[in-house]
Amino acid sequence: MEKQMEKDIKLQYKIDDSPALSLSLLLGFQNILTAFGGIVAVPLILGGMAGFGVRDTAYLVSAALLASGLVSIIQSRGIGPKGFRIGSGLPTIMGTDFGFVAPANCIINTMGGGMAGYYGAAMLGAVLEMILSFFIKPLMKFFPPVVTGTVITLIGMTLMPVAFDWAAGGVGAESYGAPINLLIACGVFLIILLLNHYGSPIISSASVLIGIVIGYVVCIPLGMVDFSQVASAAWFEFPKLFAFGVDFNPRFVVPFLAGYLVTVIETVGVVQTIGEVTDTPVSEDMIARGVRADGFGSFISPIIGSGPVATFSQNAGLIPLTKCASRSVAVMAGILLILISFFPKISTIVSIMPQPVLGGAGILMFGTVAASGINSLAQVRFNNRNLLIIASAMSVGLAVTFGSEVVAELPGIFGALFSSGISAGTIVALVLNIILKEKKEEVTEDELVEVKTTV
Repeated sequence: MEKQMEKDIKLQYKIDDSPALSLSLLLGFQNILTAFGGIVAVPLILGGMAGFGVRDTAYLVSAALLASGLVSIIQSRGIGPKGFRIGSGLPTIMGTDFGFVAPANCIINTMGGGMAGYYGAAMLGAVLEMILSFFIKPLMKFFPPVVTGTVITLIGMTLMPVAFDWAAGGVGAESYGAPINLLIACGVFLIILLLNHYGSPIISSASVLIGIVIGYVVCIPLGMVDFSQVASAAWFEFPKLFAFGVDFNPRFVVPFLAGYLVTVIETVGVVQTIGEVTDTPVSEDMIARGVRADGFGSFISPIIGSGPVATFSQNAGLIPLTKCASRSVAVMAGILLILISFFPKISTIVSIMPQPVLGGAGILMFGTVAASGINSLAQVRFNNRNLLIIASAMSVGLAVTFGSEVVAELPGIFGALFSSGISAGTIVALVLNIILKEKKEEVTEDELVEVKTTV
């Protein structure tokens, strides 16, 4: 009973609750601000790889927003009949995946497939992910709490360098690390922290959005916001089907296979993370539906000109901060993303938000994800076996995150599997969970301790 009361206090809106329309709009837009940088970054990179001009690159951005909105709704709400249902039903924001940037460059430039080859490979690879989703249930025995808790913690920790790069001004920025950038990030961080802790329920829920808006406004007189990009953007634009063609050449799909395998691994971790922060028991079927939504989204996204999608782990950090786990808020965010995709000027206003503003919010959000993982690990029996699994997975995951150049030359599928700290740490945790068998003396010793404590 006491545990249930703690959960009730922690979340003001549970997964099936529906906040008022005005609050749903506010919280939905807050989710968009958190995910926007990740959504638009990939199409901007792809536009450069393909040698696109401003107009075609802008279309890639709009297509990515439209795809993210559609798949976020599908993932959060769920569609289809029982047994073939798509979508976990958890409040989830979807977006274009950085894990496919390297394969995209290989197909577009090295293999000469161009954007048509990239889209065709994405759709063929997505079919593989959908097939794998039907085998999630027998695979879930390899994801006990010691593995899932480690993965959730790693998701938060490995995102920290991203938040710090944002706080410094963004990778490649001339003002990277400038004191003014760090000051703004710290200001946004403190505003969100104080409003979340001391504000009224509504203010607390919207603390991230309020902090971001204040930081954005402060940056305008400092000359950190370039509104000329807004003036050059179009007012309205409809999506086009297969705007850059599609080529279903089987040889182009090979570079994508490892990327989709990594996506399956990471999606399992993200779905479990969202289940943890929403106080929702996550079944094997929910995880399978979540992976299936990833695959389905990656299949339909190229049709409108976007690339493969994945669950965005950073938005999981908003849930404990806003105390809102409502899936209707995630659906609202999806609807807003779709609407914004039709109006390039609006999307441009959001996209020119100074990176330090986003960094101040990101540090706190990603930290809450890591804290959720630590909370999960607190329920794990810390015998020698589990300690070795946690220590090894954490060490490898963080090592890859902070020293990615060390594994950059790994060949083929190994390079893809160890391309991110999340996937590398997850693989280590999974493998060690299989090969390190539980010792009888360890179990007996732990059980004796529990009995003595109870007595």
